[in-house]
Amino acid sequence: MDTEKENGIENDTHNIETKNEDDAYEEMLGDSPPVKLLPPTNTVPDAEPDDEDEIQVTGDEDEGQETREATADHDGVQIRTGDDGPQATTSANAEDKGGELASQEEEEIITELPLDLSTVSDEVDQFISQINNISVEGGDGSQLPVDIPICVDQLASLVEAKLEEINRSVSKWSQLGEEETASLLGAVNRVSRLSKSLLLSSQINPSSEQTYARCISRVGGVLHRAVSYLEEEFRSYLEDYKFPDPADLPNQESPADLAGDDAAVEEVVEGCGSDTTTTTAVAEDNKFPAYPEETVSNLNRLARAMIFCGYKTECLQVYTISRRNALEECLRKVGFEKHSIDDVQKMNWEVVEREIVAWIATFKHCAEVTFSCERKLCDAVFCNCGDGGDDDGSSSSSSSIIFGGLSMGFVLQFFVFPEAVAMTKRSSEKLFKFLDLYEAMRDLLPTMFSNIPGECIGELKAEATLTRGRLGEAMVSIFTELENSIKADSGKTPVPGGAVHPLTRYIMNYLKLASDYKETLEQVFREHQKIDRADSATGSDFDYNSSNSNSNSQQPLGHTAAATPRRQSPLEMQIAKVMELLDVNLENKSKLYKDPSLCSIFMMNNGRYILQKVRSSPQINALMGDQWCRKRSSDLRQYHKTYQRETWGRLLQCLSIEGLNVHGKINKPVLKERFKSFNAVFDEIHKTQTTWVIIDEQLQSELRVSISNMVIPAYRSFLARFSQTFTPGRQTEKYVKYQPEDIETYIDELFDGNAKK
Repeated sequence: MDTEKENGIENDTHNIETKNEDDAYEEMLGDSPPVKLLPPTNTVPDAEPDDEDEIQVTGDEDEGQETREATADHDGVQIRTGDDGPQATTSANAEDKGGELASQEEEEIITELPLDLSTVSDEVDQFISQINNISVEGGDGSQLPVDIPICVDQLASLVEAKLEEINRSVSKWSQLGEEETASLLGAVNRVSRLSKSLLLSSQINPSSEQTYARCISRVGGVLHRAVSYLEEEFRSYLEDYKFPDPADLPNQESPADLAGDDAAVEEVVEGCGSDTTTTTAVAEDNKFPAYPEETVSNLNRLARAMIFCGYKTECLQVYTISRRNALEECLRKVGFEKHSIDDVQKMNWEVVEREIVAWIATFKHCAEVTFSCERKLCDAVFCNCGDGGDDDGSSSSSSSIIFGGLSMGFVLQFFVFPEAVAMTKRSSEKLFKFLDLYEAMRDLLPTMFSNIPGECIGELKAEATLTRGRLGEAMVSIFTELENSIKADSGKTPVPGGAVHPLTRYIMNYLKLASDYKETLEQVFREHQKIDRADSATGSDFDYNSSNSNSNSQQPLGHTAAATPRRQSPLEMQIAKVMELLDVNLENKSKLYKDPSLCSIFMMNNGRYILQKVRSSPQINALMGDQWCRKRSSDLRQYHKTYQRETWGRLLQCLSIEGLNVHGKINKPVLKERFKSFNAVFDEIHKTQTTWVIIDEQLQSELRVSISNMVIPAYRSFLARFSQTFTPGRQTEKYVKYQPEDIETYIDELFDGNAKK
């Protein structure tokens, strides 16, 4: 030994200690240091024999051959060195102590030899094949177990050494060469197959259970350590992701204003919009999330290795957690926040509106981009990952499990928000955001579901149906709230000048905007109208039975029955109901005016506004029908005639010739009184009606023309016939205050809404 030390050969030697079987097994399960691999050499370090071991070393120094023998009765393995190369023989003798099989002493000699992975791998493959054949042929347990060759321990030592080297250098998988990673994966694969074969053999052949127990523990420990390293690298790759900059995402369009240019309605329903297109499709080359192709390839290799080694659950769990965290971060970057039902209930509606816009944008992006890319990524990572190592080229099993669970969690999370919104307090201004949510779910869910595995679709469709149902029923209830708001608007202060009432503006702009969602509302009322509309609590005489084909028994304004030639849809009946309530409300408000003429102006203003809104919207015009429009026009003409009779009929009575001729002569005092009355009445009309308002220019012009045609010819004729009766000069000027041209000028000043100073 002194000679070898002088030659500079230093090797680690393991003291051979005698232990009983329990101690040896316990040591094997413990954290033993890995075997140190020495560079190739032709010498074997000396070992000091004890009383129970017999070691013989012979060799020719010139040829560098050594023989080392050790006998181990327990393991029954012999290793020798001959001409073919280094081999080792190990034996351990067990002695009975006290005549009982209390414990067995065991000697363990681990020989540090130059290891070649290729050679060791071939030997391990032969051993695996051998025990697999025995497991198949000796299924009755009668066949003796195969002795464990030293190549098994050598393979375990090689893998441990490689892992130690990687850990010391803190090298990432991407920093290893292709040959190095392939070699490591092959070794881990072989360790896994060895572990499975040993376990299978011990299960089939009970006689091999005790023989293989220590080896199974040793190989299993190495396998677990190797897969733990693969798992960490797998996680590291997954967490090294990139997302597009939120600033690069498409901007959202601003919601349309409900009231348009009607300032009075802007204050009432500000924020309600019909914008259903919140985002545009992202370009196909915009990857989400962005993983380089090399990264996806490495993820696939690592996933295949982990699943082959029997760590499928761990692999899928790491992938699911990593991708879920990544997607949640992405959603936060684009402005989406998770809210519980309680959170939404506590929000102001203005805040909820903003959250709805963000929800729709995120939901659209996920449906059209995210889920598709995630499915492709999942398929790529788990491509050719057969369960338990059956590389059948199919990725459906692992990929479906992964993406099914991942997508289901996010979709169910998405459903929480619209469900919470549907549970908020009902009010008419919320209808349009409800419609936006409803349409987003209806239009985008088919695209989203197309990427989700079939086994998950059933539950998700059921949840989607429930959520849409709640939104639909909420929208039906909102129309009930709209009806109630019309009934409750019972203000006792008339609108100055007989102008269009704010309620009329609000309702007509509301219905006009609602008609833009005509198809969606038709679907909502058809599928979700489950509310009893007897309206017994409010005392309404409107029969809201959707099976009733004649809903025009209560006609607006004129209340003239007119049967429709076809059956009305639920939405048409709902709109007709709202219009009828509005007409009744306006009629009641018109009675607040003491002047019958102003009452007619008020009804003309509001009726004209309603008719113009209906005609300007093809959707609402189709809902109301031509017959309704003709009836409304007829009502307006009737109000016009009533106004002329109440206002200008009184003036024309002053121009009557009745009583002016007495015995063939003009009764001058009566004529004077007639002119004085005409002047006074016209002055009163002009003073009063210049403060009245007619906003519609066409209606204003029509009224002025009709008044002029009614008054001026009669006045001109009366003036021409009787003006000569007065003495020219002061008397004429005193009684003939206006010329026909003056009358026309003053008529053109009516309905401007400003009193003439």
